[in-house]
Amino acid sequence: MSASEDRRAEWLEPEFWERLHRLEVRHRQLKSQQEIARRSLERARPSAGEELRDAWRSYCEVIAQLDQTTAEFEALRTCQA
Repeated sequence: MSASEDRRAEWLEPEFWERLHRLEVRHRQLKSQQEIARRSLERARPSAGEELRDAWRSYCEVIAQLDQTTAEFEALRTCQA
């Protein structure tokens, strides 16, 4: 981290760091859920239509949440939050 980044970090409020921590935890959880959902898709038998639809729905839900969390990270990074 550069000296200017150090100075900028000193000015950030505790709420920022708490929010960042919560986002990091949520992001890790979602990445784990995404991996589980991806594996479910790989295991689903093409002949089991309902199983495949459920796995796909779960995967899409997790990806949407992951996209949202990533957008929140970007907002924090660019100080738009």
